[in-house]
Amino acid sequence: MRVAVTGASGLVGHPVAAGLLRRGHEVTTLCRAPVPLPGAGHRAYTLGDRPDLSGIDALVHAAFSHVPGKYRGGEGDDPQGFLRSNLDGSLALFDAARQASVPHVVFLSSRAVYGPNPPGTSLHEEMTPRPDTLYGEVKLAAEEALAAMAADFESAVSLRATGVYGPPPPARAHKWADLFKAFARGDEVAPRAGTEVHADDLCAAIDRVLGARDRPAPLYNVSAYVLDRHDLLACYARIAGLSIAPPPRADTTSLNAMSTQRLRQLGWQPRGAETLKRDLRAML
Repeated sequence: MRVAVTGASGLVGHPVAAGLLRRGHEVTTLCRAPVPLPGAGHRAYTLGDRPDLSGIDALVHAAFSHVPGKYRGGEGDDPQGFLRSNLDGSLALFDAARQASVPHVVFLSSRAVYGPNPPGTSLHEEMTPRPDTLYGEVKLAAEEALAAMAADFESAVSLRATGVYGPPPPARAHKWADLFKAFARGDEVAPRAGTEVHADDLCAAIDRVLGARDRPAPLYNVSAYVLDRHDLLACYARIAGLSIAPPPRADTTSLNAMSTQRLRQLGWQPRGAETLKRDLRAML
């Protein structure tokens, strides 16, 4: 399948584009400049433009403009610019795909659309979203816009992904780089736990959706497991040879895990926490 990927120079889009290449797809990156991704084509694109999508079978929209290092709160001091770039830009992109008769569109959304829920709630796709951040509001609005166009595509899917980790693009630091540096310096690190998914498992979810025999659902949660900083930093300490105790385990009683039953029905099987050491070695 000829797949165009926006955001292929980013921490999420790059490993997704690389993973789609490994799975045998013909990948074209849509970003400002060509990215170091052997085997991929390139077309110039900036979020907000209407790119050339001729000859494309599937569009994967992973681009997102935000303050470096932040998604929630990524608008910084320019919420209007944030909206123009990300919401208006996404709508223009979806319309360009419709005008170019692209059959399939996959939008990378976020668990942030769910907003706060009672402790222990299992987040599932049939819930009413209540985002409490501008980031979540933008993702939800883009989901809804794509859903409104769904009749114009063979499939139009939003993937509500949790935190994504994996090997970064060349010359970029991975998502936990600052945390690891602070820990190695001996800084106090607060306990914390959250849901995570490896970028390659996110890519596998995209591949499953694109390869679905029947028309896929409009929404899928993408999450693999709960990761505690205690375990993450203990694993990093062993790899790096550090004699530093990790922070205490976090209180996970208020954590809301994501149900991925719908995606697993397509045959999706993500890696588990037991692969963390291997994954970290590949990232460091």
